[in-house]
Amino acid sequence: MPTRLPTALAPLRHTVYRRLWVAYVITSLGTWLQNTGAGWLMTSLAPAPLVVAMVQAATILPAFLLALPGGALADITDRRRFLIGTQGWTMAAALLLAALTLSGHISAAGLLGCTFAIGIGAALTAPAWSAIVPELVPRGDLVGAIALNGIGFNIARALGPALAGVLVLLGGAGLAFSIFAASIVAVIWALVIWRRRARAASGSLPREHLLGAMRAGTRFVRHSPAMRAAMLRIFAYALPAAAPWSLLPLVVRRELGLGPGMYGLILGLMGVGGVASGMLLPRVTRVLSRGGTVMAAGLASAAGMILLGLARHWAVAAGAMALFGTGWVASFSVVQAAAQLVAPPWVRARSLAIYQLAYNGALTLGAFGWGWLGGAIGLPETLLAAGVSGAVLAVAVRGFSLDQAVLRAPAWTAEIALEPEASPAPELAPLLAHGRVLETVRYRVDPADRAAFLVLMAEIRAARGRTGARSWQLYEDVTRPDAWMEVWSSESWTDHLREAARLAPADRALLARAAGFRLPDAPAHPRSWVAVMPGRGGAA
Repeated sequence: MPTRLPTALAPLRHTVYRRLWVAYVITSLGTWLQNTGAGWLMTSLAPAPLVVAMVQAATILPAFLLALPGGALADITDRRRFLIGTQGWTMAAALLLAALTLSGHISAAGLLGCTFAIGIGAALTAPAWSAIVPELVPRGDLVGAIALNGIGFNIARALGPALAGVLVLLGGAGLAFSIFAASIVAVIWALVIWRRRARAASGSLPREHLLGAMRAGTRFVRHSPAMRAAMLRIFAYALPAAAPWSLLPLVVRRELGLGPGMYGLILGLMGVGGVASGMLLPRVTRVLSRGGTVMAAGLASAAGMILLGLARHWAVAAGAMALFGTGWVASFSVVQAAAQLVAPPWVRARSLAIYQLAYNGALTLGAFGWGWLGGAIGLPETLLAAGVSGAVLAVAVRGFSLDQAVLRAPAWTAEIALEPEASPAPELAPLLAHGRVLETVRYRVDPADRAAFLVLMAEIRAARGRTGARSWQLYEDVTRPDAWMEVWSSESWTDHLREAARLAPADRALLARAAGFRLPDAPAHPRSWVAVMPGRGGAA
């Protein structure tokens, strides 16, 4: 009789996910070798708090700059091939860093430059990697799979820093960097043998262009309250949480007077806390709401930062980092799962990229800010300030619900088609790429129903925006109080054709309600108008 997996490990029963997860853990282990080695190496090359903090900033800044284009590319290209390419870039940057370090030609600027190049690979990988998870497991296992990714990352974090400390003692940082480069082979291999299911055919429609895809992703997020709530919650957590990441190497070296081995051990215990958090998360979320779980996790991390600021012994610092790690994994797992559940397949990678932009922006801003403050007022005082800020922010944003976001999310089970069945009229073919499309719907509304109609139209405005509408307006006939017209525009006829396929079930229900207000003789579909002589704001 087969042994049943613990709830936290249930997603591993899916073969492709399990294979990619194992590869992810191996590469994450190598990543921690690189992160730990780089942080410690910089304390020798340039020990100023701000410069040491810049190692963390150089890792995260590319994600802040490249998240949206990376997400758009992952949506409009084959995600598997895209990930293979990003991993190849990361390996090349890692090999360069190892070669410079082993040859003795590394400098503070060179270390930051190579770290930034590695960060570029990570920035382009992250949205695509997050977007493939719903393809690998069913909806019921999604939160568990995201938490399990966190567990894997923290297994690597528990082992990697300690291993890095030993490697730095034995062969210097160059040895750690070399093993990191070799570890990337595991993910490339797992991606190469993955036979990803082909996306739904897009018929005669061309692929989205990069800039248009980025704009569509931005509109989707702007008109998705659930996604905005997730971004705010993770930003409020990550801004103060950047302090331990940025300052721990100096805390260990200056405040505790310890070497790279103990630095690796203390950082590794954060990973132990993260693994414990991931294993317990399924039980916690059965007791607490998602929002309550995130607030409790934020308070736990804040307590860990305060304890680290007060620590004068390595054991206290290790306990503080373990406590900080429990909150880190719980916060990111729950909030990212909410963000993934509300994002349909056609825009998943780019919407998750914008979500990741929020927390990477917070981590980058925090790395610079806490690094500067550490040099100005001291490391313990800075960590105390970060911990207090984290507790205040965790409570302040608790009203932005994550629970309703998940409850209302449709069950996206497959890649949706990129166009409806109908094809455009042949005479419109020359206009497909460039002519903006204006669409109109006329309504007749009893004055007694005006307030309810306006509430419905506000929801429809958000639905149009999520499906790619460039502009939207509702007009009232000044001569007839019961006559209304809804007007919105798309960038091109191809974007207009994609609208119907992009509508979520809840959006279709809204349009069905609005259909009750249409004129009796109105056509079944909106009237569409194509701009054949685009001007400047309508000027002659």
